[in-house]
Amino acid sequence: MAYLLDANIFIQAKNLHYGFDFCPAFWDWLIEKNGEGQVFSIGHVRDELLAGADTLADWARERGDAFFLETDAQMLPALAGVSQWVMGQGYEPAAINTFLQVADYYLVAYALAHRHVLVTHEIPADSVRRIKIPNVCIGLNVRYVSPYEMLRREQARFVLG
Repeated sequence: MAYLLDANIFIQAKNLHYGFDFCPAFWDWLIEKNGEGQVFSIGHVRDELLAGADTLADWARERGDAFFLETDAQMLPALAGVSQWVMGQGYEPAAINTFLQVADYYLVAYALAHRHVLVTHEIPADSVRRIKIPNVCIGLNVRYVSPYEMLRREQARFVLG
């Protein structure tokens, strides 16, 4: 089983729980699991991270296409399916337009097409003004978890010694 990480995983890790300066083990774990074919993200997420022009952008730039996967032919039917589902759920037009223009759309489609588990900090919400990743995942039977659930399932250990 492979995990596909949302941009908020990287951003919140850097800013809160797993800062590069005090928890490098988290970042090392991501790189190690990517090398084992278990943890990835997508190019659209990398683009969002690069816009930050900070240490996280530098980290993302160093990872390359092995970590941040690009859109492929397998995704085309999934992109259509995600788009169709989103447009049929009663969301406001502005919410639909925004969703279809950001990485979340491609992230869900990639997870759907490749049967990856999507990892996000987002939680489902009953709002027609903003489309949340978990709502789309539930609607399309895409598995999603929090980063903490992923770390526990994979028995990640960040210990001194």
